[in-house]
Formats: sequence, C-alpha cells, structure tokens
Amino acid sequence: MFIKRFLYISALCATATAGMAQTKQPLVWPKVKAETRPWTRWWWMGSAVDQKNIGMLLKKYQQAGFGGVEVTPIYGAVGFENRYVDFLSPKWMEMLKYTSSTAAKLGMGMDMNTGTGWPFGGPQIKTAEAATKLIVQTYKLNPGEIVKEAIRVNDPKQQGIAVLQALVAYDEKGNATDLMSKVDAAGNLNMQPVTSKTEVYAAFAGKTLQKVKRAAPGGEGFTLDHLSKPATDVYLARFANAYKAGKPSVRAYFNDSYEVYGASWSPTMFEEFKKDHGYDLRLHIKELDSKEESETVGRVKSDYRETMSNMLLHNFTQNWTNWAHGLKSITKNQSHGSPGNLLDLYGTVDIPEIETFGSSKFAIPGIRRDSADIRNVDPNPIMLKFAPSAAHVNGKPLVSSETFTWLTEHFKTSYSQCKPEVEQLFLAGVNHVFYHGTTYSPKDVKFPGWLFYASMNMVPDNSLWSHAAGLNGYITRVQSVLQAGKADNEVLMYWPVYDAWSHPKGLEMTLAIHDIDDWLMPTKFYKNALELQKNGYSIDFASDLALSKSAGSKAGVKTSASALYKTLVVPECTLMPNETLQSILKLAQQGATVIFQKLPEGVPGLADLEARRVKQKQILAALKFTDAGSGVKQAIVGFGKVLLSGDLDDALNYASIPAEKLVESGLKFIRRDVNGSKYYYLVNHTAKAIDTRIPLNGKFASVTIMDPQNGAYGLAASSSAQNKTMARVQLQAGEAMILLAGLQAKAALPKWKYLEKATGEIELKNPWNLQFIQGGPVIPTAKKLDKLKSWTDLGDNDAVNFSGTGVYTSTFTVPAKKSGEYVLDLGQVDESARVWINGKEVGILWSIPFKTRVGSFLKTGENTIKVEVDNLMANRIRYMDQNKMEWRKYHEINFVNINYKPFDASNWTPMPSGLIGSVKIVKY
Repeated sequence: MFIKRFLYISALCATATAGMAQTKQPLVWPKVKAETRPWTRWWWMGSAVDQKNIGMLLKKYQQAGFGGVEVTPIYGAVGFENRYVDFLSPKWMEMLKYTSSTAAKLGMGMDMNTGTGWPFGGPQIKTAEAATKLIVQTYKLNPGEIVKEAIRVNDPKQQGIAVLQALVAYDEKGNATDLMSKVDAAGNLNMQPVTSKTEVYAAFAGKTLQKVKRAAPGGEGFTLDHLSKPATDVYLARFANAYKAGKPSVRAYFNDSYEVYGASWSPTMFEEFKKDHGYDLRLHIKELDSKEESETVGRVKSDYRETMSNMLLHNFTQNWTNWAHGLKSITKNQSHGSPGNLLDLYGTVDIPEIETFGSSKFAIPGIRRDSADIRNVDPNPIMLKFAPSAAHVNGKPLVSSETFTWLTEHFKTSYSQCKPEVEQLFLAGVNHVFYHGTTYSPKDVKFPGWLFYASMNMVPDNSLWSHAAGLNGYITRVQSVLQAGKADNEVLMYWPVYDAWSHPKGLEMTLAIHDIDDWLMPTKFYKNALELQKNGYSIDFASDLALSKSAGSKAGVKTSASALYKTLVVPECTLMPNETLQSILKLAQQGATVIFQKLPEGVPGLADLEARRVKQKQILAALKFTDAGSGVKQAIVGFGKVLLSGDLDDALNYASIPAEKLVESGLKFIRRDVNGSKYYYLVNHTAKAIDTRIPLNGKFASVTIMDPQNGAYGLAASSSAQNKTMARVQLQAGEAMILLAGLQAKAALPKWKYLEKATGEIELKNPWNLQFIQGGPVIPTAKKLDKLKSWTDLGDNDAVNFSGTGVYTSTFTVPAKKSGEYVLDLGQVDESARVWINGKEVGILWSIPFKTRVGSFLKTGENTIKVEVDNLMANRIRYMDQNKMEWRKYHEINFVNINYKPFDASNWTPMPSGLIGSVKIVKY
C-alpha cells in the first residue's frame, strides 16, 4: 500500500556543516520514503484543475521536499467558473488519476478526501440518509384531560421530515407508559383521560438539515448520518459508480474532524440501545431530554452516549475502513470532535490523525508571538497524545497531523514559528506531518494566487518558498527516526471515558479539541498524565476495549497488537464497568503490575444497577491489600500484583519503573526502540542553552549524536555504569537533537565536535551590498549598507512594500585560522536565510537561533559571504490592500482573518525584514 521508492537521507544533508563529513562514512540516518517527508493538504478550489498545472505544481512540491499531497476539493474562485470540474465526474476522475500517476513518477504519494469540504455528504444523501437529531415535544395534562391535538412536530422546517419514534406518558410518580400503539397514521392519539398530573413526551427523529461545509462543485448536499450503516453505504456507493471506468490509485482516504452539528440521533437508535444495554430507552425519554443534573439523568445519558459511540465506530468508521481496504487503500481519520470513544475511533483506522489549531507559547528567546496575530487556542500536549496512543496500542505505524492551522494571521507565519509547534507534535508521537496547507493555483493567476482562508499558505507564491527545503528537510530527518522501529513507552494509562459520558449536562457529547476545558483538563486523568510526562515517564492511553483485548505477564501489559508496557496505571476515576475492572485484574492475574491511584467508586449506566454495584464491591473486596511502605499498598493477584497509591510516582518507583531523569535538564523527549537500540529525540524549548551530561535509561555501547537541523552526526562523549548511560549534549534554545543509543559500538564514526570555551569573535563590520532578486510588487534598487537594518527602515517605499528575496554580500578577514570551531551567528533574521561562504553553500538557516558551524568553509585572510534572505508575504499584501488591489474573490466564505472577520491588511504595521543588527563569527 505504501510507495516503495526509497532515497537516502544523505540527499537532504548536502548542506551538513561543522566538518561532520558524511562522505565515505556509514549511513547513520534511516532511509527516506515518501511517507518520511512532509505531505500537504492540497485544496482544489472549484476543482478547477488541469493536467499542465497539476504536473507543474507537483514538480515544484517535490523539489521543495514534499512527500505527497492529499486532494481535498472545496468551493472555487469567482470568475473561473468555466474551469470548474464536478466532483467525481469523468473529467474529475481523469484529473485525479493523472495526479496519482504524476505523483508516483516523482516519488510522491496521493491521498484523497472521501468527499468535498467537510463533513461527508453530498447530492447522493437524500433526507432519509441525512444527519439526524432527536426532537422532543411535551404535552402537560391535568387530571381528566387528554392530548387533543395530533402528535406532529411543531418546527415548520421538520414537518414532513421528522418521524415520530416514541410517545411516553409520565405520571406524578414518574411511572412511564408507552403510548405509541395508540397513535394512528394521522398522528391522532386514542387515549383515556389521565387520572393525575401527567406529562406526555413525543420523540421524533428529525434532521439537522446541515449541508456540506465549503463544498466543491458536485459535492453540495446534506451531511451524512454517520451513525447509520445504510446511510454510509449510500454515500460510498457514489464512489463505486465513479470508479467503474477505473479505480484511482489512492494511498489513503481521508476524513476530517467530526463537525456534524447537533446530530444527536439516528433512526435505529432505540434498537441499538436495547441491544447494548438491555432496556428500552423509549421509557426514559424524559431523562434523556432532562436538564436536571441528577445521577439518574447522567446514567441514562451515559448509556445513550456509549451506544452512539458504538454506532459511529461500527456503522461508519469500521464500515468506511473496510470499504477502503476493498479498494486496496487505507484510511486516515480525525476522530476528535466525535460523539464517541476517541481512542477506539482513532484505533480502528489505519492512520489516526490529530490536528493543531492556534499557536503555543514557547520560552525560546526571539520567537515572535504577537497577540493580534494569534488565536487564543493553545494546542494541548495531552490532547495531542490521543491519536498517537491509539496508533501505538493498536499497532499502527503512522500517526499524522493536520499541522499549523491558524498558527498565525495570514501571511505572517515564519518557519521559526513552525518549528517548535511541529516539535510539540513529534514529542506527542506524531510521525507523518500534513501541512494545512497548500492551495492549487494555476500559473496564470497572479500573486498571491488562489488561497484557502484557513491555510498557512505553504505555496510557491509564498515569499518563503525558496527556503522551504530547510523546514521540509528537518521534518524529513526527524520523521525518518520517528517512523523507525516502534514506540518505546513504558506506562499505559487507562482513560476513564465513563466519567465524562456520565455528566448529565447536554445530550450528545462531542469530544472536541476546543472543548477540552470541559471534558479533559479538569480530570485527574489529565493532571496525572501531565505530571508523569513532566517527570520523565513515557505514556500511552488505553480504552476499555483495548484493555479487554490485552494480556499480562511478568514483562508487563501486552496489547492485541503486541505493544508492550511495563505497567498499567489507572488514574483516579469514579465509574468503571465491571467488565473493565475484571479485564484489568486479569492482567495482574497473568503476571503484570497494575497501579490504581484510587479504586473505582461505582459502575456507569442504569440497567441492573444494584446488582452491578454489589458485584463491583465483591470484586474489590477480594483484593487483600497490605502496607508496602512509602504510601503504597499492595495486593497479590495471581502471578502479578495490584498497587494502590494516591501518588503515582511513589507506586512507579516501588514497581522499579524508572523515569528518564534527562527531563531535569529542561529537555523534552520521545523515545523509539529499534531492536533494543534507542532513538531519543530531544528538544530544548527553554529560554537557555543546555550543555550537560544527561542520563539515559539503559546500558549502551555507544551514543551517536544526530543533528536534524542539518543532518550532521558524530559519536557523543558517553559512559555507562550499572543500568545508566551518561551522554553529553549541547543545545541552544530552540534546537533539537537525536541520540542513537546503540547496543553495538560505532567505532567507524567520527567523534562529535563539542563547542568548548569561546575564545573570541569576528564581527562582520565591512559594508554589505544588498540586491533584491525576486519578489514584488516592485524590485527595490540595490543598497550599500554600513549597518544592517530592516528593509522597512531603508528609506525606500519599494523596500517597505516588498516581499521576496534579498541577497547580502560582504567580506571579512580571518587573521589566522586555528584549530577548534567557528560558528556563524546571523543574529536577527526576518525570516529565513541561505548562506554561502567563499562560494560554497553552508545551508539554510530557517529557524532560531540562526547559528551554524562554518569552520570548514573558512580560510586565513579575506573571506566572502553571501546571505540570501526571504521575508514574509505580509508587506506586499499590506500594499495591495492599501491600494485596493483585488486579490481575494471566492465563493462562500471568501477570505477571512484569524478571527473569521473580513480580511484587511491595509492598517498593518510593516513587518521587519532582512538581516537586522550585527553578524558575527564566534571562535571556540
């Protein structure tokens, strides 16, 4: 299923610096394949595509280091309607097949959204298959009264659509009586006068009437009922019809985040519910509709939410995945926002996908974070772990991400801002990045080309594009490591979803990224996961279903996909099904160590409640705990044990499961296992440089330092004693590093050159010649600069308005080149730089700290330097808006700013551009 064209990572490392020569050296970096490189969501506006532009653009993407595209058709640009191609039409299929074959020739892959815009829906979805909602109407009766009016839905929009599914009378004591058999076809209720105050509840299966958001031509229509298998089958049948003339070669079919608003029902809900829980939900419509925050209401709603989860899992997610497998393809799914168990939904598809929305705050000095240019939605590191956890637990090799959505305001996103954000994804377990994204734009559309309103504009018209290989090369190197071997996390943590489902507020519960303040962050689960990760433990999350399929042994807990964890941690939770409790204790019986922070207090749901409560108490009473010291209690269970401690660190220490103490240095990490050797991906998101010896858990024969910023590598200074290995690392704020802790010695590798004491510096004080070579709206005249300052401060309006590339050249003198190392420090760069010294390319410096080793490029006496700088698109867009130049004209939402208001850059302050301040070379 995956593209088999492999290239060596050394092709990406041609600019490796610091004398870490890679020629004639053993290959250290893993091989590169299409999936190792970053991919991008490729928006086809109006599907107004043609073969000439598809081929031209794919070649540009490949040359910039992209590994593949994900075709997602959306609404189109005004004035180009004659180019639109209807979704799944013969012409559209021709374009898709051409895209796939052209990408394959370029060593790239192609994914495809199984629809247009989002969520799934279209013209094949008629009212019967459309997203459904529960509509409840009540009739209040006094003694002696009957319901005189016909039982029909009141909402005019639902008349003729909504179907009565239940009619129940509740007397003053709460006794429920089913009245459905007394309703005739016209809705008339044949009933006797009531003898006490009574409420009659009518439950209708209505329709949300939501249509596909941002639909492309040929994709307009109602949103699908994701809880219905027949509706899903109808939806997918349109693709089968379109494929009769030939199946396209699609690696993965994609489904975006669940944004089916108000879809609280499906016509078969009552039947599915009774199958799941054994009682009739029709007799509990009052509780389901209630706004009371009572225990009974919460229990009914928990059961309802569990059934909804099961329906989404089996009728849509598994059904859709089976369909894709039948086409020899795989699925890629964003489960967040779904009304279901996220871990099970993520774990059912082939590539679970998380997303980032908004930007995070990092302590890295110099990183720009203007409050006017960001969304107040920070990507959460624990939320980001749900998709990777499901992948690791269920044996899925790839975890993708929709990356950089609304990272900053349009045209202001720098690669420096992208770097820590994507690193946060890597640290969570993502290893297959998708940019959000790239808009198809034909050659004849002038700057800035066609743009999708939510995109970070990773397009050839972006003034940063000529340096895209810098960011893409970094992502490729990191992903080559994070796709190698298997995840190496020692702690499996139970996610108590029933505590969330049992909340009586609301009806359906969509577990969305933007709502984690409600369903995730207040929980003990969240606080414990955050604390354990901070203390150096590597964690994955497990669902009830995953635990039911796992096995225990003295080695730990092994999932059905053979992922092995040293222990299972059950954080404090209130409600746990007896089946889950028995699955957990079975792991201990088989030999595993299980840690409870607190024993569960009860069971979720309503059916057979007292019997299940009694059973749970019996199960827990069988655990005979003794005091093990250090605040830990222990119960021997079969061949294993159950530990009970309010402090999970104490319990993990007692169980001899060590944390990685390297986090005490301030570094963040994620670990991969390759046949016993370990990759450590390290990131310095602190405000300070780190130069220290860090401990690694395990005894290793050698430690190789691998620099993902440029591809350099060398043997670290390291030593092993007992079961620890100490390795020296040096990272500037904002830098990352990979350690390969190997079981075998790497004697053939060069030693890593550490930067010891700084012995002086050479400030580049000679004048700089600045020539602007590409961009617009007008190429500014050349400048001679005695002092480096922003292009916006040169006294030239053309330079103020300019977005593009400027080239600086100068000379400097090295009095007498000595042994040791020399580091070029460009200082403030807005926004990205490519450097040559003495005619040889040093590399792309695209992120903070804008430093690189240059000793091998220098010579005694006069040296030349050339620095090519790209700035942001912002200043040119500002100029265009100030001059009322029309560049945004799209159907539907047109083009909005980060707060979803009409976009206008005319009042922006010009963004700093170019080299600013001093440039120096530091001697070590």
